[in-house]
Amino acid sequence: MSEGYAIELYFDPALENQVLKAWNVFARRQISTKLINTESRPHITLFSTSFFDSTRLESVIKNFVSKQEPITISFSTIGTFSSDNNVLFLSPTPSLSLLQLQSQLCDMLKKESVEIGEDYRVDSWVPFCPVALDVPKSRMAEAFSVLRDLKLPVNGYGMEIGLVEFSPVREVFSFPLGNTLES
Repeated sequence: MSEGYAIELYFDPALENQVLKAWNVFARRQISTKLINTESRPHITLFSTSFFDSTRLESVIKNFVSKQEPITISFSTIGTFSSDNNVLFLSPTPSLSLLQLQSQLCDMLKKESVEIGEDYRVDSWVPFCPVALDVPKSRMAEAFSVLRDLKLPVNGYGMEIGLVEFSPVREVFSFPLGNTLES
């Protein structure tokens, strides 16, 4: 049984590889392997919910994505949330194009009667790319050092939007931004 669904923004191959390098360093140092073990893909979560009618909404999302252009992403800071699961992340500079993409996606979902949770509302959404989950508290300083070695900013593009079911992560569908070709 699935824990939930997420709509994720995926990156161009060069940016994705930069994030994967961090994941692999965390795995080699045995700090965190959860993102690799769950077969996740480097991403920024644009929306998440416990229930999602993917069959009904696939064409709506495909249409939305086809009207969007790839967006510039610049991971400029590292951070963590004050929670028990010790998530470390890269945070993008919150560009207008990224904020509008997420806001327009949620507006489109609302029109389809999808409830938007507090974390994904326009005034509270925090864009981030997870790089380590469930980091032991005793290794947080070491984990931050790994991220500092990335030499920020790390730049690239958001190129694709996908729907995943988790956990483990299973991609339901994905579409490239600006894709106007019918499949």
